[in-house]
Amino acid sequence: MLIFLDLETTGLEAEDKICSIGFIVLDNQKITTLYDLVNEGKKISPKASSIHHITNEMLLNKANIKQSRAYQFLQEHNKQGTTLIAHNIKFDLEKLLACGMQWRGEIVDTLRVTKHLIPECEQFSLQFLRYELKLYKNEKEKALACGIKNELVSHHALSDAFIVKLLYENLLQIAGKEEMVELSFKNVLLQKLLFGKYIGRYIEDIAMNDRGYLHWMLENILDLDEDLRYSIGYHLQG
Repeated sequence: MLIFLDLETTGLEAEDKICSIGFIVLDNQKITTLYDLVNEGKKISPKASSIHHITNEMLLNKANIKQSRAYQFLQEHNKQGTTLIAHNIKFDLEKLLACGMQWRGEIVDTLRVTKHLIPECEQFSLQFLRYELKLYKNEKEKALACGIKNELVSHHALSDAFIVKLLYENLLQIAGKEEMVELSFKNVLLQKLLFGKYIGRYIEDIAMNDRGYLHWMLENILDLDEDLRYSIGYHLQG
């Protein structure tokens, strides 16, 4: 069983909670979709609402996550033989763990796998890859085949779960599922910085000409992407 998952949250801080959960299940030839809004008693920040367009009013009278159909389905199938697939899955696993669910099946992180298999991409956000890899071709027909009748909207949990499915199927043309599982736990050696004053520059060159800047990044950017942290350390060691 494959479960393509996406979560939306009340914000991006550690204490923020899940406010929507959507996934597409592929079990042999059977496709199941589930989407729930959930109320974990944490207000949605205006900034978060501006991204996923979920408001606090929409959560009134909604059940908490453990009472939702989506959570109960995940819990029922939380076992070996089920593969959970998401983009930047570390975030999703942390939020599920905060709700009391420790995932026991296999995982595939399409973000890290894409960085390994298609390193030439300029960006790796889900929506960028949707267009960079032309995943949008025939997406409406494919969405209907998954039971999704509404317009696909960025940062809608079910829409994004569907794009994760398209991305995974694209990656299958390069590597099999088991290789993707392995790559999901393997650090990516990045070549270029994607932000900051040296955006677009090779990390190896920066390590030769401005090592202090890289040391500053390691010491001061506490939420630095772990692959970037690994890559900076690698190039500093030379």
